[in-house]
Amino acid sequence: MSDASIINNKNIQAEPHLSTSSGAGELQYPWFQYYESGVPAHLEIPDHPLTWLLDCTASCYPSNTAFIYYGTRISYAQFSSYANRFAAALQRLGVKKGDRVAIALPNIPQYPIACYGALKVGAVVVPTNPLYTEHEMQQQLADASARVMVMLDSFYPIVRKVRGQTALEHVIVTSPADFFPTTLRILYPLSQRKAKYPEPHLTAKELHDDPTLHEMYRMLESRKSGDVEQFHSPVALLGSDLAVLQYTGGTTGLAKGAMLTQRNLLSNAIQTRSWCPRAVDGEEVMLCAAPFFHSYGLTVCLNFSILTAATMVLLPRFKTKEVMTAIRKYRPTMFPGIPTMYIALMREVGKHTEYMRSIKYCISGAAPLPARVQADFEVMTHGKLVEGYGLSEASPVTHANPLTEQSRNGSIGLPLPNVEATILHQQTGQPLAVGEVGELAVRGPNIMQGYWNRQQETEAIFTPDGWMRTGDIGKMDADGYFYIVERAKDLIIASGFNVYPHEVEEVLFQHPTVSEAAVVGLPDEYRGETVAAFVVLKPSIEPSEKTKQELLDYCKQYLAAYKVPKKLEFRTSLPKSIIGKVLRRELRAS
Repeated sequence: MSDASIINNKNIQAEPHLSTSSGAGELQYPWFQYYESGVPAHLEIPDHPLTWLLDCTASCYPSNTAFIYYGTRISYAQFSSYANRFAAALQRLGVKKGDRVAIALPNIPQYPIACYGALKVGAVVVPTNPLYTEHEMQQQLADASARVMVMLDSFYPIVRKVRGQTALEHVIVTSPADFFPTTLRILYPLSQRKAKYPEPHLTAKELHDDPTLHEMYRMLESRKSGDVEQFHSPVALLGSDLAVLQYTGGTTGLAKGAMLTQRNLLSNAIQTRSWCPRAVDGEEVMLCAAPFFHSYGLTVCLNFSILTAATMVLLPRFKTKEVMTAIRKYRPTMFPGIPTMYIALMREVGKHTEYMRSIKYCISGAAPLPARVQADFEVMTHGKLVEGYGLSEASPVTHANPLTEQSRNGSIGLPLPNVEATILHQQTGQPLAVGEVGELAVRGPNIMQGYWNRQQETEAIFTPDGWMRTGDIGKMDADGYFYIVERAKDLIIASGFNVYPHEVEEVLFQHPTVSEAAVVGLPDEYRGETVAAFVVLKPSIEPSEKTKQELLDYCKQYLAAYKVPKKLEFRTSLPKSIIGKVLRRELRAS
């Protein structure tokens, strides 16, 4: 059987649901009986690198549209060709297997081209938020020891200031307009005159004079010498090879690179595909609003779409009116997102709910899904919106509710095929009985290999028998549905993005007026949670609106926008335990 047959699932072997009467050695779990018809209890994951997906799809569906980007359509054959050209260009820069290539781009065609091109030469992709501040960018690039970076030309001044503190040897710049239709590309410079970008901008002279600066569109041009259309990597790519360093935080707020292998990511793409048995290969249209640099967007939007030969409608930023325009024009059938997105769309659509009727399936991730949002959205679309669960360390999806009437409000759903899940006692690490509250732990082929250069933290997150502790407190009911009782103690999830209080507190503490600071997440109807800071000023400083604004402006210099406190309150003291630890729960309740 040919490799290309994976696209219509002929060589993803599925076993029947396991039951209590299954043979010796087979795993038996209560959740299997609630799987949607057509979802297998077990999947055989092919021993191939992630790039195999694109090779198969480009072979089986070459003329199918891979991307729609402001009217520009790029076929899978073109996508594959661009990825091959970029891979060849990276080799000419000296990129070797194992080298780290950072990609700081929004959802534009250059992201998947750069991602799959880098993977083809065996490089390790480091997804990077393009809106990071200098401090955040420098920290991640230095930790990953990235040799190459792909980024927007307008944000290069940020990297220019920190390159000397990183291992960067080459920076590849690109513009959102490079794949615009002709008319939009002509008008784009006019629109940018009003944009507020850092100064000074990247100039044509700087590009010409600096041999370490490269323009991506030139790298993608066909070369007369050498056939890059049929690119073949000189290195053997294995499923065990490191593919992505997906940076995530922890309760300390220090960024850690989750080491995801080719097999980890391929497994999760196949697992999420198996969860949608009614999706039709080659016919689905995926609305890609979740950013590809986020683990959820990478797997559920990008890799899932490639596996199913779906058409991806690319949206660089979530702007409600633009999203509604895209829905009306391109009629997406699938829309992975976060609760904030669904709330915003329901506010925008008003009475014209017919615009939403093309949407059949939505899996909400990255933050808890309010039951009211789920119910209202399903009435509006006539489709299914269900809550799922995952974490960067799991590539990221581990649980989801069935896309049927078996979904349960308040639950994160059932473990996906090949994912095992349990609830462990927080102190002893022993498995707990049904209904008991403890720490959610998971294991499976999609679980990371560990944290980059952090052996101690890797050992701390894994149990001796291979369970990965998620840090989230939950329970399982008798049917195998899992529930998160409390998110990891200090983590704030604002609009689907992780905010670590310690990181924000560290910035506040650096301001000369601050004596003490504590940061917590407070419920927010739109963002899920919002960042709230409680500050004790030094004795000589009087609280005022001016001081408050100074602190917020200071935060904006060092933190991405979603991390900056939306609420800042001055206190004369902070509530503390008998040993002096700040009691965050009292601040949340105050």
